[in-house]
Amino acid sequence: METTAPLPESTTTIPESTSTIPIPTEGDAPPDPVASHADPKSSSEPMETNDSTTGAEPLETNDSGNNPGPEPPAQPEPQPRKRRRRRKKIFTDMISSTASRLRVLRPHTKPSAASASAADEDDDADALTGYLRKRRGPSDLSKEVDIEALIAISVGFPVDTLTEEEIEANVVPQIGGSEQANYIIVRNHILARWRSNVAVWLTRDQVLESIRAEHKNLVNSAYNFLLHYGYINFGIASAIRDVKNKSSDELQLGSVIVIGAGLSGLVAARQLIFLGFKVVVLEGRARPGGRVRTKRMSGSDESVVGAADLGGSVLTGINGNPLGVLARQLGLPLHKVRDICPLYLPNGRMVNSDVDSKVESSFNKLLDRVCKLRQGIMEEIRSVDISLGTALEAFRHVYNVAEEPLERMLLDWHLANLEYANATLLSNLSMAFWDQDDPYEMGGDHCFIPGGNGRLVRALAEDLPIFYERPVTSVRYGSDGVMVYAGGQEYQGDMVLCTVPLGVLKRGTIDFEPELPQRKMDAIDRLGFGLLNKVAILFPYDFWGGEIDTFGHLTEDPSMRGEYFLFYSYCAVAGGPLLIALVAGEAAVKFEKSSAVESVNKVLDILKSIFSPKGIAVPDPIQAVCTRWGQDQFSYGSYSYVAVGASGDDYDILAESVADRVFFAGEATNKQYPATMHGAFLSGMREAAHIMRVTRRRLVPPAPGARVNTTNHESNSVDPLFETPDLAFGCFAVVIDPQSTDMESDALLRVAVRSGNSDSDYIHLYGLLQRKQAVELNGLEDDVKRMEMLAHGFRTRLVGISSLCNAAESLIRRIKAVKSTPN
Repeated sequence: METTAPLPESTTTIPESTSTIPIPTEGDAPPDPVASHADPKSSSEPMETNDSTTGAEPLETNDSGNNPGPEPPAQPEPQPRKRRRRRKKIFTDMISSTASRLRVLRPHTKPSAASASAADEDDDADALTGYLRKRRGPSDLSKEVDIEALIAISVGFPVDTLTEEEIEANVVPQIGGSEQANYIIVRNHILARWRSNVAVWLTRDQVLESIRAEHKNLVNSAYNFLLHYGYINFGIASAIRDVKNKSSDELQLGSVIVIGAGLSGLVAARQLIFLGFKVVVLEGRARPGGRVRTKRMSGSDESVVGAADLGGSVLTGINGNPLGVLARQLGLPLHKVRDICPLYLPNGRMVNSDVDSKVESSFNKLLDRVCKLRQGIMEEIRSVDISLGTALEAFRHVYNVAEEPLERMLLDWHLANLEYANATLLSNLSMAFWDQDDPYEMGGDHCFIPGGNGRLVRALAEDLPIFYERPVTSVRYGSDGVMVYAGGQEYQGDMVLCTVPLGVLKRGTIDFEPELPQRKMDAIDRLGFGLLNKVAILFPYDFWGGEIDTFGHLTEDPSMRGEYFLFYSYCAVAGGPLLIALVAGEAAVKFEKSSAVESVNKVLDILKSIFSPKGIAVPDPIQAVCTRWGQDQFSYGSYSYVAVGASGDDYDILAESVADRVFFAGEATNKQYPATMHGAFLSGMREAAHIMRVTRRRLVPPAPGARVNTTNHESNSVDPLFETPDLAFGCFAVVIDPQSTDMESDALLRVAVRSGNSDSDYIHLYGLLQRKQAVELNGLEDDVKRMEMLAHGFRTRLVGISSLCNAAESLIRRIKAVKSTPN
């Protein structure tokens, strides 16, 4: 929920028509916590970032962006400001770079006649190396493999082991050994190759050009995994969308109802459609995006406009971040959030840099001591957890930290920053597991997207079958599918993907029948869902200076330390002079009970206390908006945290499916990246792959005596052809053209698919393919991989017998004619 504040009485320069603005009640999304505060790192993939505030891109909706608004008064020379390395992370880095010991699988290039002799001498040493069009020495190739491994690490893959997803997908027949090592090399190469140009579709054949032919099976395995799990060829580039739109018409695996059009729901819906599912998205709001919301702010004459991210706002770590990929595909230059963050006292004076550094160092040491404490008593903590706030306060007293009033205010600011990162009071956070996600934290700069994250949302929602203002009230599921009740209507499907925020699950506003397992209900209760609010204010001009992106404000009241403690300048990306003040911790809870006018006036008072002593007048605002996430019926809060008594395992439990019919996605189902926009994105991709895997498990060979459903008399006339098929493997059977020996001649494929009503009931689907393709299918390990190859490798569409094309019907007639001819 957001409220648009009527402008204060002092704002007499604002036209009367904008002095009182209607207050909408639409709920919008909580911000992503930029304050996880890993040290900035350089990106391992090309990414354009903008460190300057002078090249702000105007809003797409700004029809008068050439008018800069009133001329700001002259400002004094800026004071030196402290560079602040804000941090949440206290685990040491658990990922090492040891990829150089892996084997290289690139093919030889063809040497010229002049170099043939020299090349022969190197054959033994270079047996597994080489690259297209350019010979490289072993050291060059080793460096290249290292780079590709680092890119894979940035995306979330371990160095020399398989992920749980890869193990479940059976990417290699045996865990460990040289084949797994070679698979990892191939996987990393495919991933790095697509990441080098995310605007195009990377084909299997293109990959095979740079991998030795004998490793074709590894290429197929790695390519299929990366494609279906959304690690490559995803996003909103036109070339990507064109290929996926063609693929979506080829195979229908079932129907999925997606609840929620937030990032996870949108991403899952797009991927499921590509994988061959019929999808419908039900959204309670009147817009997509969920907890990601960009609001266009402006005055009555449209002379000044700005885009305010009222919800998820910061890309927290750009290395490997899928949202960074989307930005690249849209051609959006990212703006790096600069780490200069001056702090101001309640009287408006800047904090002494020496005292600031001293307290910041003490704060970091307190966190380090808590980390060492829990490492020593981890077994005891598992049974009796305490809060992070309790531990920090105990150490503060023991080591006499921040006993002076100024130092205590500074420490409270850092504690408020920590409460911002976790969207709750420190007294609610588990000392044992509050930062369990830190080892997986994405590296690189924290960035803003020009024009707001709504640009990503709009692109992801385009052309999806979304039904807005359909709040879901009930989900019923059983062996025959699911029934979802929303907006007074019933929606029936094979499966349902629930992407609603944890706050909605905690409120129990959706009735599940049968009830969710107790294990899942317990995890919902244990995990916390916190609160962070914002005050966004559009001014007629930038009076605070464009050389910083953040500045902080201290307060004397420890209980209100999170009230407007941090300001974000959006001038560089909003298209106008926009400031956003954050409200965290206990202050965020109290904030929801105060009026919008009162809140905006407090922010203005703080700004005047900072800038008026410098001779800088704070102008009257053009528009102001206050969020109310705790009151939003579609979120009931901002983002998740690990509460006292909870652990990271609860995220995994929340992600578990129920009865292979009800699936769950969203940031609170992502143990590695909770409370982030990219965590929500990745969870949507994860569940799309999970749904596909569950669906294809039904593709098992019919048991002897199983009943086959025949929907029309035509299928009975074809079945005798498959009594003695030319090829039979798994649930597949093939009959070939008896009048041709050409490997590219036609063949008729029949697939037995479990109907879903019973394990003993099957239906037959048919498709036309080439004889050599049938042979290749026979060489694959299992039916799941065969179905993947059929749909995405051969692009063969499976249909009922009555829907076969003319070429297939002609083939059937030829086979029947030959079989009916006496020998």
